[in-house]
Amino acid sequence: MLVVPPVVPLNSPEPTLKPVTKTQDVKSVPFRTREGDSRVATAIVYCEANFGDIDGKTANGLIRRSEKYKILSVIDSEKAGLDTGMILDNQPNAIPVCRDLADALEQAGSVPDFFIFGMAPSSGMLSKHERGLVLEAMSHGMNIVNGLHEFLNDDPVFAAACISSKVEILDIRKPRDKKDLHLFSGRIAEVTCPVIAVLGTDCAIGKRTTANIITSSLNEAGIKTVMIGTGQTGLIQGARYGVALDAVPSQFCAGELEATVLSAFENESPDVIVVEGQGALSHPAFSSTSFILRGCCPNGVVLQHAPRRSERCDFEKMAMPTPASEINLIETFADTKIIGLTINHEKMNDTEVSESISQYEQELGIPVTDALTRSSENLVEMVLAAFPTLKRTQVACA
Repeated sequence: MLVVPPVVPLNSPEPTLKPVTKTQDVKSVPFRTREGDSRVATAIVYCEANFGDIDGKTANGLIRRSEKYKILSVIDSEKAGLDTGMILDNQPNAIPVCRDLADALEQAGSVPDFFIFGMAPSSGMLSKHERGLVLEAMSHGMNIVNGLHEFLNDDPVFAAACISSKVEILDIRKPRDKKDLHLFSGRIAEVTCPVIAVLGTDCAIGKRTTANIITSSLNEAGIKTVMIGTGQTGLIQGARYGVALDAVPSQFCAGELEATVLSAFENESPDVIVVEGQGALSHPAFSSTSFILRGCCPNGVVLQHAPRRSERCDFEKMAMPTPASEINLIETFADTKIIGLTINHEKMNDTEVSESISQYEQELGIPVTDALTRSSENLVEMVLAAFPTLKRTQVACA
């Protein structure tokens, strides 16, 4: 059985850090089948009753962007027959939603290489039904991508299924041995390009999506940008650098992220590094944001907020913070500044998005946009306003 760790800094936590090995992506290391041919790995994504919703964020993210896998379909019986692109963004992409595994296999025409568990339930565990379904997928010859906190390679039943079906399970969140983890060293000060963290006022609010769009928009504008993934979905999507931060022992969280940022900086020589956020600094159920702020010491923060979300995700009695209160908390907690606000437009029409943008710009005095429904140029201008020296880079690449 092969277990692929989500991030692989190579040395022990000494003051001098060796480069962190990149996570594999199909552009550099194509999937090799048993027959030996090289091609992009195919996958179906399981997201029963959750595609397009908050707990389906892994499936949602893979449909919007996947460098590592060619997604053939999504399994969700409640939305079977629909186009995944229409569900997410009202734009067809010819990736169907299937009723069940049998339907997905029939539409694929052959057995896909991977079965991806595309949900992020708060329990972090498989249900009894889901265990049976994953084992069924393995029996067909599909490798498994598991982003849950439950590590299937440690389960004797799944370990035996790997051997009998000659497949692999990739436990994305499984950390490396403690002897291979990094403590914070302070070398983050050697990173001379701007580091921008994309944080939020809640979990599952679109931080990863916005971080991806900022990264691609800056690259398209001639500003070389590398994104650091900090959660399972970004790593499954194919982030070249990253660590599943919420699975790392707290003593090493800041050091692991620091080592990853350093590796990206030293290997890629980027103009900008964008770090995906997790949870929210004000949210008592999550500590990842504090580790992100400590580990990457961002020069600037883009804050993501959902104006129509009144309660925290999965916490109905916990009111959402205002952007102003979260900004104050972040800037008090860390030596950084909020360079802009991005809107999650859930439950909002286009007019309401425009009104919110105008309202928050006036209230907060910072640039505000919606990464999905407004021009990506707004995000580039947001970054250039905060770091004007990047304009020289942009001109030089023109």
